[in-house]
Amino acid sequence: MPQTRDAAALHQAHDVDYAVTAHKVSKNYGDVEALKDLSLEFPRGQLTTLLGPSGCGKTTLLKIIAGLLAPNSGEIQVDRKTVTGPGPDRAFVFQDFALLPWASVIRNVAFGLELRGVAKSEREGIAEKYIQDVGLGGFENSFPHELSGGMRQRVGLARALAVDARVLLMDEPFSAVDEQTRRKFQEDLLSLVQHENKTFIFVTHSIEEAVYVSDQIAILLPRPSRVSEIIRPSGFRNRGSENIRRDPEYLDIVDRIWSSLRSYVE
Repeated sequence: MPQTRDAAALHQAHDVDYAVTAHKVSKNYGDVEALKDLSLEFPRGQLTTLLGPSGCGKTTLLKIIAGLLAPNSGEIQVDRKTVTGPGPDRAFVFQDFALLPWASVIRNVAFGLELRGVAKSEREGIAEKYIQDVGLGGFENSFPHELSGGMRQRVGLARALAVDARVLLMDEPFSAVDEQTRRKFQEDLLSLVQHENKTFIFVTHSIEEAVYVSDQIAILLPRPSRVSEIIRPSGFRNRGSENIRRDPEYLDIVDRIWSSLRSYVE
């Protein structure tokens, strides 16, 4: 079994700036312990993936960071301020898109800004920028039912980017699209991490996807969940996205993670 590590062990890299920290977070659902004394730190401007077997608490932790769930004990801090509920510093990209079916693409993307009282011309200008950034130019006046699953997910991503939150929380955002679209999304996500000054926290069941997109991977044990291992893919990530999946280091890390998780899956 991998050795469990807590937040103190992660402080070895003193020069790392952490945007989000989880300190001894526990969460129960009735008699079921979902998380137990889980500690983890999320470097600013990087993408951290939460990876582990089904039911290990990945989405629960993400929702606690978002302020959508309250922990039974412990705390989440964003920029050293304790999270007590949802806030404009965090945006959530849902697995099921969570779009407004009656609203156009541009209205969906601008919706968070509308709730904040941003003037229509300003919010639509911001929305237009991110619609272009995610490759949906020309679909501003389309409605969700007129879009493919991949296009709807792009709308959800553009909406999260438009509110300019410092932390983007992504709950298996690519699981509902086909493999070709998923690979394109992964490439786009790498570009976003590089060009947007944001901290990404990403949940996936895919080992290959986690290694492909992540600066840091936190492997979670089955419930009660805690961090068993931190992996930081390094060298191959600077050699061009088209070469990552063929890089021996990439393949070695995928195999190493599978070896760590295999006994829990079985």
